[in-house]
Amino acid sequence: MDNFTLNQLKDISLSMFRKNFFGIFHGSISAKIDNSKFIINKKNAIFDEIDESSLIELYFNKDYRWNEASIDIEIHKSIYESIHEAKYIAFASPPYALAYSLKHEVLNPQDFFGQKEIGTIDIYNPKNCDDWYDRADSEISRYMKKNRTNMMLIRGYGVYIYDRDINSLAKKIAIIEQSCMIASMTNTI
Repeated sequence: MDNFTLNQLKDISLSMFRKNFFGIFHGSISAKIDNSKFIINKKNAIFDEIDESSLIELYFNKDYRWNEASIDIEIHKSIYESIHEAKYIAFASPPYALAYSLKHEVLNPQDFFGQKEIGTIDIYNPKNCDDWYDRADSEISRYMKKNRTNMMLIRGYGVYIYDRDINSLAKKIAIIEQSCMIASMTNTI
């Protein structure tokens, strides 16, 4: 595992953990390192202490090492295989975005940065939670590809986003969260 990618994942994970976008063991982050391999956090990763032992380098073809990887591995793999411009992927559960997604069908940011950087986002309803993980890998990548979007806000679940630049990925998650927080605050004022 190269130090540059390791340090990128480590720094962004810590920032997103501090912002409460990742939980102690909840969330996922990955980097595609070539056409057949990617790095993803392990199941037991603690996002404020990501290091080489918290990550695993895997081929797209399954092997025994996949058992150590994040439960989101199939979703990351599906996005990488179907959307070639995806270089980094994160799944986060920012609290305001989650709360907003439970009561709305669309995120239409009213704040400047939300309007400028992310625009309107339809909130995806996964419907039946009982079989969501069985469907998530195909539904998320299909939705992103069909709608030509690199971000997806999923009702009651969280945000999936991919990007070519890891800093841009984190910035967009932060803007989604801030837009949802501002919308929530304006509804209570």
